[in-house]
Formats: sequence, C-alpha cells, structure tokens
Amino acid sequence: MLSVSLVIHSPASSSVLVAPSILSADFGRLAEEVQRAEQAGCDWIHVDVMDGHFVPNITIGPLVVKAVRSASTVPVDVHLMISDPDDFLSPFVDAGASVISVHVEACTHLQRTLTRIRQLGAKAGVALNPHTPEESVRYVLDDVDLVLAMTVNPGFGGQRFLSSVLPKIRALRSLIGSRPVHLEVDGGITPSTAADVSAAGARVLVAGSAVFGSTNYRVAIDAIRASARSTLPREVGA
Repeated sequence: MLSVSLVIHSPASSSVLVAPSILSADFGRLAEEVQRAEQAGCDWIHVDVMDGHFVPNITIGPLVVKAVRSASTVPVDVHLMISDPDDFLSPFVDAGASVISVHVEACTHLQRTLTRIRQLGAKAGVALNPHTPEESVRYVLDDVDLVLAMTVNPGFGGQRFLSSVLPKIRALRSLIGSRPVHLEVDGGITPSTAADVSAAGARVLVAGSAVFGSTNYRVAIDAIRASARSTLPREVGA
C-alpha cells in the first residue's frame, strides 16, 4: 500500500482543500479521471462508498479504492455510507484509504470504531447526516482527525445544497475549537455555495459534479477554492 500522509491544518489555517468525488467521474476511464483531477490541483480524492442499505444506492468497494490509490499521489478520502462499517475497515485500509469516515448513525460503538481505524493506520473521520445534531460527536472529537457534515441527504450525487445545515457547520467549528481536526462538507458544493460553507468554518470541500461534470477541471477547482477563500479574514486568506 502506498502511504500518503494526511496533512492536518489548524482551524485558523488559510488552506482550503478541494476533494473531488469520483461518484461523478466517468468510471469507464477512472484512472484518467483521477489523474486529471490531481493535475488540475485537487488536494484529495473523495470516494463515496454506498451499500444500498444505509443509503438507497450501491456504488463501489475496496477494489476501486485500490485503483484510485494506484492512480493518484494525493490522500484518498473514503466516506463509508454503509451499515456495519466495522466489518469493512481493514479491507479499505489495505486498499489504500488515507482517511476513513464512518457515520455516527451507523455505529453502535462510535469511539471504538474510530479507534480501530487509527489502529489500522488510517486517519479517522466521523460523518453526520443533515438531520443529525452536532452534539452527537462532542465526546469523540479527541478520537477523530476529520468531521464531515453532509449538506445533502446521502445516496446520490448532484443534489441541491441544504442551507439549513450552515448553522450546524458553525456549531461544529465551535465544538472542534483548537483541535487539529479537519471540518469537511459534502453535498451540493459549487462556486456559489463554497463561500457559505467556508464562512461557516469548513476547510475541506467535497465536490462531485461541479468538478467531474465540468469541461475544465482546473478552472472548476480553482473557482471553488477562490470562492471559499474569499470569505476568510484578509490576514488569513490573503
């Protein structure tokens, strides 16, 4: 397995990371798509894993993660939208996941699951559906490297951004405080919505169709990043 470090920035960092989701990529030429996104300046590659049970769709497994890992040098950000994620942690780490995020709604013993991800050698993330309150992760924040706030109901790409989640993003930013924990958003991210989530405190932006559905990946990624950075204080984001 190729080891790729996941750089953790401070909450006050001016770094805005863009993570294109392969859910919107052309799977017939996936390696080329991933390489094009990396050459266009993406920071991470985001992989949405769905099981048809936790969410109403079925996508991919460890073999595709392995292919993405082989095609790229940036961190591979694996989002497990599946029931019983504990049963699949080892295969995804072995396939090359740099970070694995599990849903608070899917984990009976969340802290144990997060600890296991770290023990296996990956960074640990926790994801929340739009309706799930920020308080659900308060007591695991010292066990995670990333918090992922969903800004759509998970299961499908190309959905409309839910602005009702913005107060929760701000609340999560406050809960995280000075911890070296990424705050990531996923769902409906475009240059138009990137500014709002950045202003709320997110610094990792997952974008699927906004990148892979565009004709120029570099222009799309730069536009998302520029929009997000436009809301940062001048002394931080200049």
